Order: sequence, then C-alpha cells, then structure tokens
Amino acid sequence: MDTTALLSAAIQAARQACTVILDVYDTFSVEDVITKSDDSPLTQADLQANAVIQATLQDAFPDIPYLSEENKQVPYAERSSYDAFWMIDPLDGTKEFVKKNGEFTVNIALIQDGRPVLGVVAVPVTGAVYWASRGQGAWLDPGDGSPRHLQAGHFSRRDSGLRLVASRSHRDARTESFMNDFHQPVIRSAGSSLKILLLAAGEAEIYPRFAPTMEWDTAAADMVLQEAGGRMINAETGKPLQYNKPELLNPHFIAYGRCSDCGGGA
Repeated sequence: MDTTALLSAAIQAARQACTVILDVYDTFSVEDVITKSDDSPLTQADLQANAVIQATLQDAFPDIPYLSEENKQVPYAERSSYDAFWMIDPLDGTKEFVKKNGEFTVNIALIQDGRPVLGVVAVPVTGAVYWASRGQGAWLDPGDGSPRHLQAGHFSRRDSGLRLVASRSHRDARTESFMNDFHQPVIRSAGSSLKILLLAAGEAEIYPRFAPTMEWDTAAADMVLQEAGGRMINAETGKPLQYNKPELLNPHFIAYGRCSDCGGGA
C-alpha cells in the first residue's frame, strides 16, 4: 500500500471532520445530547464527523473497509478476514465535547494483522494534527503548517517528579494506587487520546488506564506513541495491545515514554 497516499487521505478526512465538529460545537447545548444504549453520549458532531470521514476514505480507497465507533456492529466473522481496515473514532471525548473544554479529538488508524500501521489524531479546537506510520516516525503539525518530529522522553521509574497522566473523566482506586508507587509524581489531566499524545510529545512519562476503553479510542494515538519511541502495553501481560479482537474492548493498559526499566514484552 502507498503509505504517503494513505496518510494524506487520513489527514484530509480528519481535518474535514474537525470542520464539521466545530460547526456543531459553536451552537451546541446539552439538550442536544443523545444517550446511546450503553449510556454513553452521542451528538450530531459524532454522526456528521463519522459520515465525512467515511466518505473521504471510501472515495480515496474504496477497497479498504472501515470500522467506526458508530458502526461497530460489523461481526467478527466478517472483520476477521480483513487484510487491512480503517479504525475510526469520529469524536473521541464526547463527554469533553459536551463540557466544552476542548479536550476531544478525531482518531483514524489503519489496522493490519492486529496492529496499527498508521495513525492520525486531530484536535478540532486547536487545528493540531498528529500522525505516524510504521517506520516513518511521529509528527505534529500544531496548526501552522510547520510539522515537527515527536520524540517521547527518556526516564526511569525511580526518577523523582515523573509526570503521570490521568483521565479527567475516569479515576479509580487502582489508578491512585499505581501513582502512589512513584516518588513525588506530578499529575496531569487531559481528555480523550490527548493523554497518550502527551507522552509522544515528551510532555509526560506514564499513563495508566484501569478503566474501560475501546480499540478505536487508542489505535491512532498508539501508533503515534510507538513511532515517538514509547509503547502501550497490556497491564496484565506486558504485551502490546492487539486490535481487531473478537471483543473490541481494550484490556487495562499502561502507556510509557522511553522507559529504561518499565518491563513489558515485545
């Protein structure tokens, strides 16, 4: 596959989604929220962004199927045969969108053999776009058309003052216990996949996640973090996260920058 063309299409789709999301954001009120069957929120921004992304990707690559948070009913018997497919979260952080705090993203990943090989994350309110493809490094255009290379920071678990990232909407006792194992950690909060991107940009070191996430929540940012030199591992096995599983729920995981003594398998 032509990685350059794939990235170009994914970045274009993400930017177009940002435009429609902001159109809704400017006039949105809490009365417009729809509650899905799993009690998670849904807005017109989710639906319109989903439609724009799928139309753009299908136009560019009609033979590549897609799996989105908004069409997740594709049965495993069908998607298990995919050679490669797009995994899309048209609006990651709908709760943050509803709160109007700006901490939401558009996530687009290309999955092959159970792993992301390309990832794009766009931030509607800032215009920033993060992207990576396997073996090509991780990049950030902060919104001014001047991309810069991303590199996760080096650290040891024994270091004092490590910057640990916690969810703004999800914090539990296990997360608090994990954080207490570090010496004078500095706790940062962020919404959506921005937590993972803080590590990729060298602005934090560790992100433990012991609450539910879905594959589309993490796939794109996982690719960016990997290419920045970091990793996301299953908290129980130490292995990299797998995608396109029969059950699309992620295991609990820990994301690291470039850690010298954090363990984890290849």
